[in-house]
Amino acid sequence: MTEIIGIRFSPAGKIYYFSPQGHSLRIGDKVIVETSRGVELGTVSIQNRNIPDEEIQEPLKPILRLAEEKDFEQLKRNKEKEREAFTVANEEIARHGLDMKLIRVEYTFDGSKILFYFTADGRVDFRELVKSLAGIFRTRIELRQIGVRDEAKHLGALGICGRFLCCSSYLNDFQPVSIKMAKEQGLSLNPTKISGVCGRLMCCLQYEQEAYEAALKEVPRVGTTVSTDDGTGVVTETNVLKRTMKVRIEKPEGTTFGQYTVDEVTVLRGGKGQKAEDSSKSDTQTEAQKPEKQTQSDENNNDKSAKQKKTSEI
Repeated sequence: MTEIIGIRFSPAGKIYYFSPQGHSLRIGDKVIVETSRGVELGTVSIQNRNIPDEEIQEPLKPILRLAEEKDFEQLKRNKEKEREAFTVANEEIARHGLDMKLIRVEYTFDGSKILFYFTADGRVDFRELVKSLAGIFRTRIELRQIGVRDEAKHLGALGICGRFLCCSSYLNDFQPVSIKMAKEQGLSLNPTKISGVCGRLMCCLQYEQEAYEAALKEVPRVGTTVSTDDGTGVVTETNVLKRTMKVRIEKPEGTTFGQYTVDEVTVLRGGKGQKAEDSSKSDTQTEAQKPEKQTQSDENNNDKSAKQKKTSEI
């Protein structure tokens, strides 16, 4: 076990482990630490804690000291320089005729490096731009191309829910999101309804996916034939979270619709009754059996081919 302290350098940034070096700190404390890109000011997000050695990438960088008033003044000066550098960099980008959009400028705490974050449709040859910026600022220059999701994270905005973007508020990493999630959650597939300000599928589609996947195993899909106390019918609508469904029942006197819970219906399959929650298991078993049949068929075909080959050789 190794004692660590977790430090974050931006509100929704990743947490990095550092060696306490004898410091006992509280969450929210501002500290000066040594990083791979120089001295930086960060915020304590995880107090002194012992964790397994396999979770650590050695060697841990040290926490140098608690931040002082002069450090906050330095941070303020860096922010002012970043605004100036942003304007200058945009002018240089235009002068070099580069097809790129500058998103953010960041000074390292000690001023030894300036990082420029930008977006572009493809690869950009910015070597001449780096030379120009290095000549102007007389320090190390680094340009980083980022994607549209990172752009939204850096800039921040309000989502359609009226809250600050999850990615710029608390999400440390971007999780994979697919259109299948929107379909399974019964959402409109209109891009404007399920896309975030970045133009990609909203990250929040992933939050409830596990609950929907569990519920979908119990609720019959639309088009399934079920038996109810009012007769046999076909599922036309489902509410996965409430575990209810709308069933269309054809009767001599006409068509009727009824609302039922999962426990009130039995899925009909091959003339045999089957509870709704068992239907998904049956589907899984059926799908699992298909490859076996295919394999057996392939083996038979291979045997026939082998026999034909032997015959031709003879």
